[in-house]
Amino acid sequence: MTFNVIVGRGATASKTALLLAEDGERVRMISRSGGGPEHPLVERVAADATDTDRLTELTEGADTLFTTAAPPYHAWPREFPVLSASLLTAVRRSGVAYVMLGNLYGYGPVDGPIRPDLPLAATGPKGRARARVWEEAAASGVKVTEVRAAQFYGAGAYSVFSLMVRRQVLEGRLALVSQELDVPHSYSAIGDTARTLVAASRDEQAYGRAWHAPASTLSVRELAGRLAELAGAPRPRLEELTGRDLTLLELTDPFWAELHEVLTRPGHPFVVDWSETEKVLGVTATPVDDVLREML
Repeated sequence: MTFNVIVGRGATASKTALLLAEDGERVRMISRSGGGPEHPLVERVAADATDTDRLTELTEGADTLFTTAAPPYHAWPREFPVLSASLLTAVRRSGVAYVMLGNLYGYGPVDGPIRPDLPLAATGPKGRARARVWEEAAASGVKVTEVRAAQFYGAGAYSVFSLMVRRQVLEGRLALVSQELDVPHSYSAIGDTARTLVAASRDEQAYGRAWHAPASTLSVRELAGRLAELAGAPRPRLEELTGRDLTLLELTDPFWAELHEVLTRPGHPFVVDWSETEKVLGVTATPVDDVLREML
């Protein structure tokens, strides 16, 4: 029986675990809380992934190590190097294949569609933190691949849309959003991202490079409108957060200060090219309405 280790317990980690388990593969999920989905083939272990010796012990005998874990948003530059070094050491010691969940911050500002072969040219602290995680893994000589997702949406997603739009739309309240309302933006569904992680882990030609999770591209106003229509909610009321708004919010939580780096340039669409994922790995994007229905 194939044995997989997943570090993380969030929506993508849980969906990945269930996809593997439903195919008859054994899964060990590792997180500090010991969380994860209920399934006879899913073992949940409470452990800190920065404890390299313990992580190595839990990874011994596995075929693949998946990581979907990330430090708190505002602590990426300080804590990502520690986490990624521990993961990479455990991979080296145990000899497992390594499948990483990443995002698109490492590219920095891009003109035109974002392709997986573009250089990781980010200069901000969070973008560089994400880029270094991949650069160090790719240069290490281990068998590694990375799946990079756009902004998450869907059941269990934790993103600008889920935090700032979903509940407000469903309750008929004004939603203040930290992105332009009518500029095209790519969104990756949790389920599609998990399917890409699984597909990449099983395809030898997937290793040694990065892949983009499938995405649907529409404006936040269009996405909110579809959500409201499916839910029978009032027409969404949306307004864009100003720089002054973000500055004031910084006084309440360090999360808000981190948004300045990742805001898209005014008037520039944020579009992901995931055509190679469909062509090579055979994973495509779930229709938007289906993802939103699952969310509801």
